[in-house]
Amino acid sequence: MPPRYDTLFYDGHCPLCAKEIRTLRKLQRGDLIFADIHEQNAHNAQLPTREELLKRLHLMTWSGEWVIGLPANVRAWSHTPFGWLLKPLLWPVVYPVAKRVYEGWADRRFEQKYACSVGPS
Repeated sequence: MPPRYDTLFYDGHCPLCAKEIRTLRKLQRGDLIFADIHEQNAHNAQLPTREELLKRLHLMTWSGEWVIGLPANVRAWSHTPFGWLLKPLLWPVVYPVAKRVYEGWADRRFEQKYACSVGPS
């Protein structure tokens, strides 16, 4: 069976995001591709808008499915030996709370970094 690569879209201008990506790059098993949002063609119709990509973590699976937000983070980490530690965040009892925490953090990060400046780079 040929390898199946997921692609993680991340904010290369965010120091916290860049730190996590460096860690993921070191730990992943070679089947996760990293794409800096700021290096993507703004006119690529296959991608969500630049603003959508910056507001929430996006991962495109090997089959072309988009995984967004907390599930994208969990799936990205599933490419490492430590992925099992994040899986409980998707359990039905935990997920609603974990999702709210993730989205609150993501909204604050976006507002503080990009509130007045989202546009073509």
